[in-house]
Parts: sequence; structure tokens; C-alpha cells
Amino acid sequence: MLKVYGFAKVNAGARTHTRDLRVLWALEEMQLPFEIVGMDHPAGELNTPAYHQLSPFDQIPAIDDDGLVMSESGAILLHLAKKSGRLIPAEAADETQVVRWCFAALDTVEAPLLALMVHDWTADGSCAKPREFLVGWVHRVFGNLEGWLAGRQFVATAEFSIADILMAHVLSAGVKDESLIEAYPGLVAYRDRCLARPAWQRAFKAYCERVEAA
Repeated sequence: MLKVYGFAKVNAGARTHTRDLRVLWALEEMQLPFEIVGMDHPAGELNTPAYHQLSPFDQIPAIDDDGLVMSESGAILLHLAKKSGRLIPAEAADETQVVRWCFAALDTVEAPLLALMVHDWTADGSCAKPREFLVGWVHRVFGNLEGWLAGRQFVATAEFSIADILMAHVLSAGVKDESLIEAYPGLVAYRDRCLARPAWQRAFKAYCERVEAA
């Protein structure tokens, strides 16, 4: 059976925002059977030689699909979509658009959000210029994405896909300051539309019941 390596315990600030949720959401949408291998991050379970063989950067999530070992949430979602034939179109041109927007979510949209998050964790407040740059970067990305989504229900094709799982999760977990996204009602509506899906609600509820805050 497919094994999903996800958090069993994680620091309180990261709980409910972790990337294993992307995989768990996809599996709920696809209705694929799986088992969770819960990992205790504060206890150092991600830093063992055994787990390093599964995830070279010692990160969650990883999967073992009957001997096929993978890490990286985007790659895992592409694999699961191909395996199940769900959340990715059969037609080549539409499939290409889904792949395109998976990369956009992880490379173009998540990058400035992560950079801003790390800055806010580490900055001593002595210089405002780096944060001003990062906030401007976020607004440029959000403005362009808002324009793209105008008149669209979903980001890549007319149907919900793995690209929407990645993009909606980035817009949810990656936005630590809600005022950053409030100026983009189209993005807020898109994010909330995706997160209203029953599969996300089931995955999130099960996660909250299972994963402890350290």
C-alpha cells in the first residue's frame, strides 16, 4: 500500500500549514488508499539515515508507493495524478497547462512568500528596505495572478487539478499576513473556493485530529 510520510508532531507555528497536506488533499480527491507514517519532527525523526534515504533534504512529505520512493510535494502530486488518472487531463495540451501551473505555484508564487516569511523570522528591524522589496515582489506576483484568474474558476484548465491544490495551498499556508492578499479579491475567492472542497475539508480535519503541536 502507498505509504505517506507526514507529520505526527511539529512545532505549533507550522502545524496546519505543512506541505504533507498537499499530498493528503490530493489523495482524498483521488480516493486512493494509503497509510500514514507519522514523523515526530521535534524528536529528530526527519534527521535519521533511514529517512534521509527517502527524502534527501530531510523534509516532509515523502512517499513509498510499493517501492517507488519520492519526495517533493509537486513531484508527488504529478505522480499520483498520472497513477490515478485524476486531477490531470488526458489531453496533452491541457496536461501541459497543469504542469505549467504546478511549477508556477511552487517557483513563482511561493518563492516571494517564503522569502518574506524567512525575513520576518530573522530580521532585527534595523533596515526596512529588504522587507519593502519582498512585499513589492509579493504584490507583483499577486497582481499578475489576479489578472490571470479573472473569468476563470481554476488556474490551469476549466476543471480542478493538482495545480489548484498546489496554488491554493501556497495562497493559504504561505500568506502569514492576510492584509497582503486582501487587496486581491479574485485571489481570495479562488483560494476559498478551492479550500471549500469536501476533500480538503476531510484531509484537514483528519490532519488536525492526528498531528500534535510541539
